[in-house]
Amino acid sequence: MSAVAPQAGGGVVTARPRARPGPAVVAGLLGLMLGGCGGGEEDSASGGGFLPPAGYVADAARGRALFQANCARCHGAGARGTGQGPPLLHPVYRPGHHADLAFYLAVRNGVQPHHWRFGPMPPVRGLDPEAVADIVAWVRQQQRMAAIQ
Repeated sequence: MSAVAPQAGGGVVTARPRARPGPAVVAGLLGLMLGGCGGGEEDSASGGGFLPPAGYVADAARGRALFQANCARCHGAGARGTGQGPPLLHPVYRPGHHADLAFYLAVRNGVQPHHWRFGPMPPVRGLDPEAVADIVAWVRQQQRMAAIQ
C-alpha cells in the first residue's frame, strides 16, 4: 500500500512502507551481535563463549546443587526469593517473558533492577556455560512444577 502526499509547487511524493527484514536477515544480524559476545578463557570450559556447546544436554539435578551454591543466597533455596533477590518461581520469569538467554546474560553481566525493588544483581563469577545451562534446566523444571509456563 502506498500513500500519496502533495508537495509545494504541485508535485506529489509517493511513500511506501518500509520493508521489514526477513527471518534470515534477523538471524544473521543476531549471530553477528552474539558472535562478538564471547570472551577469554575464563568464560567457558567449552571454548570461550557464554553459551554451552551445541548439543549439550543440561542436567537439572546438577543444576539444583549449583543453584544452591551460587544463587540461593539471594533467590532462596527453592527459588522463591529472599529479602535480597526476587523469586524465580514467578510468572515474570516464565520462558515467554524471560527466555533462557536472559539467565546467561544475567550471570555474565549482572542485572539492573527492572521488575523488582531489589538492588542490582552483580555478575556471577566462576560458572561456565554448562553450569548455567544446568541451573536454567532446574529453574525451568521448578517453574513447570509450579505451573509457570
